Amino acid sequence: MTTMLPRPPAPRPETTPATLTRVRALLPTRADTPGWIRLLALVAVVLTVVTALVMAADARSTRHGIQVIGGHTAPTVTATEDLYFALADMDAQLANVLLAGDDSSLATVRKNALSTYDQRRVQADGDLQQAMTIATDATASQQIRELLDRFGRYQAAAADTIQLADLDHGAAGQPSARTLEAYRTATGLVPDLLSRAQQLADSNKTVLTKAYQDSEHTTVAARIRIAVLGVLLLVTLVGLQYVMRVTLRRRVNPALAVTTVLALGLLVSGYTANAAAAHELTIAKQDAFDSLLALRQARALSYDANADESRYLLDPTHVPSYQQSYFDKSQQLVGTSARGVDDYSSAVDKVVTQTVGHAQTTIGENSSLGQEFRNLTFPGERQASEQTLTAYQAYQHDDHTLRGLAGSDLRAAIALDTGGSNDHFAAYDKALQATIDINQQAFDAAIARGENHLSGWDNWLPSGAAVLFAVLVLVGVRPRLAEYR
Repeated sequence: MTTMLPRPPAPRPETTPATLTRVRALLPTRADTPGWIRLLALVAVVLTVVTALVMAADARSTRHGIQVIGGHTAPTVTATEDLYFALADMDAQLANVLLAGDDSSLATVRKNALSTYDQRRVQADGDLQQAMTIATDATASQQIRELLDRFGRYQAAAADTIQLADLDHGAAGQPSARTLEAYRTATGLVPDLLSRAQQLADSNKTVLTKAYQDSEHTTVAARIRIAVLGVLLLVTLVGLQYVMRVTLRRRVNPALAVTTVLALGLLVSGYTANAAAAHELTIAKQDAFDSLLALRQARALSYDANADESRYLLDPTHVPSYQQSYFDKSQQLVGTSARGVDDYSSAVDKVVTQTVGHAQTTIGENSSLGQEFRNLTFPGERQASEQTLTAYQAYQHDDHTLRGLAGSDLRAAIALDTGGSNDHFAAYDKALQATIDINQQAFDAAIARGENHLSGWDNWLPSGAAVLFAVLVLVGVRPRLAEYR
């Protein structure tokens, strides 16, 4: 029986000696001190240039990202959120025109409603034009064109409604049948308009989030590159200093010592500037703009809900749907435990008691003001937010009273809707706008600081440092190399 011996392992391929030979041929011999000095000096100069170019490119990229967010994507989101608000208030004012009717005691209400309607029409048109101007995405451009088309249809239907109201001289809150039908046609276009405006806003918010994430990744990668190149540069400079000290018996080469200290200072400053810019970008996006989004959505929803309140009084046939729509939007504004519009006001009272003056809030976290109360960051923001919430509470008390009057005394309900309730809504809107302003100013300031932190780092500072370091390295090694001639 033949015994099978195990096959010997195949010889491992050796590292190609030709490659190692070529590498060794490029390096000076151990005794070739001038060669090592020249090589290390050359590497130091090359690393200096590469580090300067990378730092400048990264600073430009980071600064561009900040400028895009501050000067393009954020204003685009603002314009589309503002569009939603303007469209919602247009329809609220159209309803108020019909609520006032031909009643002489409500003539001022009618006049103000027509004036505000026209202001919002111009505002919405301007928002659409601005969004079209700065849109860079084909999908967004198509969405804006569709909005413009439907906005035109709404304006035509609203104009017909106002014209018929003028002709028929309907009583307060009791327009003629054809005027009411024309209004139903106009207001029926609003949900689609607002839905498209919200889709456009959501698309722009996605672009903003992507731009922020890209900028955040850029700043992290930039700091890693600065750290890696900085370590290589400093090791090379220290190595060059060591070779000259050991072989030439020199304690310190002044030029190289100055270069090393300046390089360390440049690298630390560049790293710090990039980190500071990234921090300001985080403040702008997470602390300020996330609140701005929630607050601007709150303002748009508020005006849409306010329009539902007027529609509720104007069109008895659709009372259940308008009442449910008002409740749904109110819950999106301030989330509570209420089950319907009848107990919403008392639920808001409970939320206010548990929120104002307390560090925590019981407002639903997915509602607009719930998001804001969980992101209070800047001086005066808590006070402004609490004032907004208490003003909203007063407005909800009016709504509860108004719905109680609607069935028994329509004239009194209309008077409350266009009088005291309107005043409380205006006070709430003023407080909400003050909270928006705090966050907008913080956003603008953070964007400006972020750009300032990178000022000079995207051009002359790294370039000038590279030239200076290269000259200092040459000044440091040239006299020492001359000793070998």
